[in-house]
Amino acid sequence: MTTNPCGLVYDQALTENKAEQVTIETVHYQNNGIEIAANLYKPAGYSVDKTYPAITVAHPNGGVKEQVAGYFAQKLAEAGYITIAADAAYQGASGGQPRNRDYPAHRVEDIRAMADYLETVVGVDKDKIGALGICGGGGYTIEAAKTDKRFKAVATVSMFNSGRVRRNGFLDSQLDSIQDRLQDAAKARTKYVTTGEVDYVGQYLPGKLTLSKEQLEAIPAGLYREGTEYYGDRYYHPNSQSWYTTESLSHLMAFDAEDRVDLINQPLLMIAGKDADTRYMTDAVFEKAVNTVNKELYLIDGASHIQTYWKEPYVTQESEKLIEFFDQYLDSVSYTHLTLPTKRI
Repeated sequence: MTTNPCGLVYDQALTENKAEQVTIETVHYQNNGIEIAANLYKPAGYSVDKTYPAITVAHPNGGVKEQVAGYFAQKLAEAGYITIAADAAYQGASGGQPRNRDYPAHRVEDIRAMADYLETVVGVDKDKIGALGICGGGGYTIEAAKTDKRFKAVATVSMFNSGRVRRNGFLDSQLDSIQDRLQDAAKARTKYVTTGEVDYVGQYLPGKLTLSKEQLEAIPAGLYREGTEYYGDRYYHPNSQSWYTTESLSHLMAFDAEDRVDLINQPLLMIAGKDADTRYMTDAVFEKAVNTVNKELYLIDGASHIQTYWKEPYVTQESEKLIEFFDQYLDSVSYTHLTLPTKRI
């Protein structure tokens, strides 16, 4: 899969820990009886005698900590933050059966558990913890931040509202089959309970894809075609799977990141490709986040959804914006008293 000894597949990934440079450590901890595997990044010159702001980084649907979540975790560590990127329960290197179960409540709790772990790390300033989520991890980070006020600043990249898409279809294209898919979920749960067999929705990736140009072009352009290339070829990782249990739909379809977004009062940065076919989900949450002290929609010219994960100059633009945002709001815990204007770019 990769020659990187840490299993990392993103560009410019760490290959070893060296003195006076960013370091990476794989850690394990329990979350509701499931062992979670995470990568903990510490800034260059880390000292137990100093305190540092810290950030949780939640990976996309189907992704793992060694891909884009690791990229942003490393970049933020280079800027002086202690960061953690964990594999969701039932996914990646974390425990849980059946594999690739995708319950929103679990994904949200994964993010809270990353904050729990950070609070045990020597040097973490418990009053300066931020949260970043990419794609599906962005939608679940929004959900976590609504009620978990340990997160003092919240950011997303190419946020994906898993509940809306699983319920309504991508671009709200499957409104006429909602009840049919709920029936499928019910049947899949009965099958698992009675036989132990698991039904899945999506694409299983047994190894690097060998699709012909014609086969790839047969996939609709945009998120799904580029996602197939990203997960199946360019940044393939064996722990990353683009499918989930069918019975998960009974949980996913009742979830919506747009609900009760007015509970977020923390500073909020939402990054998306200006012309991305998934941008409508970021726009919807951004508009409903009416009680944030300060919010900003930062659009990347020319970037599609998947390109915000890896392509230059987009990822550098995003990294610089994230560092600017977290530097501004994690340097002060008095943001609830500010009256900064809403900014939209």
